[in-house]
Amino acid sequence: ETVTFDKVLMVKSGDELKIGAPYVEGGKVTAEVVSQGRHDKVKIVKFRRRKHSRTQQGHRQWYTEVKITGINAG
Repeated sequence: ETVTFDKVLMVKSGDELKIGAPYVEGGKVTAEVVSQGRHDKVKIVKFRRRKHSRTQQGHRQWYTEVKITGINAG
């Protein structure tokens, strides 16, 4: 699957540097989706001292791994 990113903040080609305000006009990055999945579990622990009370919660964040195939400076 191919993904296109239109909102490019900065492009550098050799000595030429383009910084967008807020985005580079005509700038485009194309990428290929490599994999999708979930990261390792992160545990959230809230502990109340001297109250014999605690809560635990877990969270796994979704992610998409992409491989950049092309950069167009515009």
